[in-house]
Amino acid sequence: MERRALTSTAALATYLADWPGAAQVFRLHRVREFAGRVEEEVVYGITSLGPGDAGAARLLELSRAHWSIENGLHRVRDVTFGEDACRVRKGGGPQVLAALRNALVHLLSRRGAKNFAAALRRFVIRPSEALDLLRAKSEK
Repeated sequence: MERRALTSTAALATYLADWPGAAQVFRLHRVREFAGRVEEEVVYGITSLGPGDAGAARLLELSRAHWSIENGLHRVRDVTFGEDACRVRKGGGPQVLAALRNALVHLLSRRGAKNFAAALRRFVIRPSEALDLLRAKSEK
């Protein structure tokens, strides 16, 4: 069970003049109840969306959408593909590897893989199936 409350204001926009485009600040208070314990968290944010473009309800919606991306794509790249542990840091290498990881996420999703780690383990012992991912025709 999770409860969220978001408060936003444009009153600090002039105070944040050094941050070009800052239109609102917000405070998001989350309370999560697990079996036998309660976890509470407060986070703060700055947005370029003004109150007319995004009130508190819309900012809460956008915050939730951000975390679905983080948990969906970035978590797979970080945990399953070991992106954070990668030692490639110079030149175009990091960008090329990120593009390859994104392509692999797409190919595995298109194939209907529910567990990417299990799919990768399977490809290790069946490399011809990995090559089939590249040969598969796009379904339009």
